[in-house]
Amino acid sequence: MVALFYILIAIAIAAGIWQLTSIFKLKDVVASDRDNNIQGTLFAVFGVFFYIGMIYCLIKYNVYLLPESASVEGEHYDNLYMITMGLILFVQFVVQFLIFFFTYKYRGSKDRKALFYADSHKLELIWTVTPAVVLTVLIMYGLYTWNNVMDVSDVEDPLIVEVYAKQFSWEARYAGNNNTLGRANVRNIKGINTMGVDMTDPNAADDIPVRELHLPKGRKVIFKFRSQDVIHSAYMPHFRAQMNCVPGMVTQFAFTPKLTTEEMRADAKTIAKVEGINKIRKENGEDPYEFDYLLLCNKICGSSHYNMQMKIVVEEEADFNKWLSTQKTMSELIK
Repeated sequence: MVALFYILIAIAIAAGIWQLTSIFKLKDVVASDRDNNIQGTLFAVFGVFFYIGMIYCLIKYNVYLLPESASVEGEHYDNLYMITMGLILFVQFVVQFLIFFFTYKYRGSKDRKALFYADSHKLELIWTVTPAVVLTVLIMYGLYTWNNVMDVSDVEDPLIVEVYAKQFSWEARYAGNNNTLGRANVRNIKGINTMGVDMTDPNAADDIPVRELHLPKGRKVIFKFRSQDVIHSAYMPHFRAQMNCVPGMVTQFAFTPKLTTEEMRADAKTIAKVEGINKIRKENGEDPYEFDYLLLCNKICGSSHYNMQMKIVVEEEADFNKWLSTQKTMSELIK
């Protein structure tokens, strides 16, 4: 398939060069009806192949898209994405068809003269107001989706987690029994206190530092983001969540996990994607890959940016509570 693609590109380039050399030879030559018919027909044929290629790509490469959202809030994001892409594809299909059709239908002819059409206030009003209304609706829905994610004022019993970014790794800290994170500052970093937690703050004693994120299914998680050095971007693609981690300030994001890791591994799209990855890994003599949720950095933050990953495990709340109870608190680690 790739070889065919390269061949088609080579043919297109050769045809383009040939056309350019032909143009320089034309000078005052006027195209005949035969020339116009040939060019119009070729353009129509190209339009057919254009649509076939586009539809093929939409079906063939659909597997590379993410599976369904693993968070409740991400469903709104996916709806917004599908509506936006649906509108774009609809307009693109219609406009491209009109371009190809009109180019063929109204190709040059000695028996037909082009109509000069000055303007139409009605048409201008339609193609100005229609996009404005559509964009307004999309923006309003986008704002609703954003506010739905960011507003945590009425959340009952959320899980509070701090995510700490630094070149080139992630750390996390769970709020303890009081569900309140202790203060932290980069100036407090010393020894095993790698997140700069202020141990003079009473709320810090029961905080739980970890190097692997575990999240309970069905419970709202409020993430607090900090950065030690440069701007990073905490990106959790399967949850449709992303937030910049900015030095000197705390940013926030929240979502509710709805699919455990095991449930996502059983998803048809995930299975197909994993099979494709493992086929490539097998050919390269590498160990098989097993799906895991990941926290990634989506900012190019330095030479080892690609290495900033943290495993995320979503499990039932009972399993999460059992795991959390086995983790040591800050006061137990720093004695």
